[in-house]
Amino acid sequence: MPQSLDSTDWKILARLQEDARLSNVELAQAVHLSPSPCLNRVRSLEAGGIIKRYVTLLDPLELGLTVSVFIQVTLERQVESALEVFERAIQARPEVMECYLMTGDADYLLRVVVSDVQALERFILDFLTRIPGVGNIRSSFALKQVKYQTALPLPQQQREASRKPARAAQRKMRRT
Repeated sequence: MPQSLDSTDWKILARLQEDARLSNVELAQAVHLSPSPCLNRVRSLEAGGIIKRYVTLLDPLELGLTVSVFIQVTLERQVESALEVFERAIQARPEVMECYLMTGDADYLLRVVVSDVQALERFILDFLTRIPGVGNIRSSFALKQVKYQTALPLPQQQREASRKPARAAQRKMRRT
């Protein structure tokens, strides 16, 4: 990690991941700093690239984007030029929420969100199949979103989470 973070920095990051709309005064109170040093720390985290940007998360169902699909794409050849062509084409599509270069059977895994099955069909037939080098496409519909989280697991949170099962086991042992 290029930038050394102390416990206050981790607290700032955790609070901003929960609610990026906090005012600097509210954030400072939450992490027990005065506003000026808190703002300096946030600016330092931004300048250091740890905080990349601030976004608003929208509810896809409320916007009529009811179909979530995972698409595995295999290219005919895994050469650098084919990878670049595919990746450039995918970057331009707003319905592609995520795209990963993978190991295993497929070369890429996409998460696509569209309004309906017809929109998915258009995406696949009118766009995906027309990218040069695409050899195979397999889709899986998400039936239910069990967990969705945008906040990264921070070291402090991981330590706390690992202690919870241990504490529960200790309490159970005391009862017996």
